[in-house]
Amino acid sequence: MSQQAIFVVAAAIFGIGVYGALSQQSFVMIMMGLELMLNGAMLAAAMVWAMVAGGTPKGQLLVVVLMTVMAVEAALGFALVTGIYRVRKADITEKLKRLKG
Repeated sequence: MSQQAIFVVAAAIFGIGVYGALSQQSFVMIMMGLELMLNGAMLAAAMVWAMVAGGTPKGQLLVVVLMTVMAVEAALGFALVTGIYRVRKADITEKLKRLKG
């Protein structure tokens, strides 16, 4: 694929993530939108690193580390959503008025 095509795909993934995060009320759908935004940014960053580094695996290694961090972040986010649902029975943002007490 050409560099322009990869940047277009990264922008499309990021745009879909923005739409998903801003248009949904469900906690899970908001988190999925945020993950798509991070994936689009990471794809664009990996492409820039591949262009600048000339094929050395420095940028790709950072992308693997970022993917690991994103997996941990997603697991913590889903644990928080599960905890909120168990305590408050709230599965959308409108039902959750405040987080304290």
